[in-house]
Amino acid sequence: MKILIAEDDTRLLKSLLHIFALNKFSADGVSDGKEALEYALTGEYDGLVLDIMMPGMDGIEVLKVLRKENITTPALFLTARTEVSQRVEGLDAGADDYLPKPFSTAELLARVRAMLRRKENYTPKLLTFGGLTLNRSTYEISSQTNRQALSGKEYQILEMLMEKSGMIVTAEQFLTHIWGWNTEIDTSSVWVHVSNLRKKMDKIEALVRIRFVRGAGYILEEVP
Repeated sequence: MKILIAEDDTRLLKSLLHIFALNKFSADGVSDGKEALEYALTGEYDGLVLDIMMPGMDGIEVLKVLRKENITTPALFLTARTEVSQRVEGLDAGADDYLPKPFSTAELLARVRAMLRRKENYTPKLLTFGGLTLNRSTYEISSQTNRQALSGKEYQILEMLMEKSGMIVTAEQFLTHIWGWNTEIDTSSVWVHVSNLRKKMDKIEALVRIRFVRGAGYILEEVP
C-alpha cells in the first residue's frame, strides 16, 4: 500500500514516514498543500494522510480539489483542531476519517488500515464527469434527461477514461486492461469502440468528448 503524507511540521513528518516504513507501507512525504495536491492528483496513492493547517493550501482545500477532479483516494485528516465544526467541514470535503493531535501510533495505524479496507470494499455505482454519468449497474450513460446503453467493451473503455479523466490512456493500456496482456486483438479494435462511444455520447448531447492525441492515446475532456 502506498500512502501520501502531507504535514508541515518537519519533525512530525519525518516520524510519520518512519512509522509507516516500519509497518511495511510505502510512503511519500510533502510539507505544503500545493505539493500535496500535485502528488495526489497523480492517482498513484492508496490513501492520504493530510494535515489541515499547511502553507500554500490547507488540507480541506486540497481534498475539495481532489474530489472535484474525481480523485476518490481515501483521506484521513490529522489536525490539532478539535472543534466539532472543523470535523464536520473536513468530512463534508470528502474525508474518510479525522484524528486529532496528539495521537498514538497504534490508533493512527488502526485508522489507516480501516480506511484502506473501506477503499477495497467500495466501488461507486455512478461515475460522473462534466455532466456525463456512467451507471456501473446498468451500463448506461446519461446527460441531463437523455440516456444511452453501452456494450460491454464500450462501457469498459469509458470507465477507464472516466477514472483517469484529464489523463491520456494509451491504446495498449486499453488492450491490456480489457482484452488481456496476451491478446491478439490489435489497436484498431480500440478505435472502433471509441468511435461507437463518440456517436452514443453525441446522441445524448454529452458536454464531454474523447479526444485522440496523436502518438499518445485518448483523453476524456469537457467540451470548451
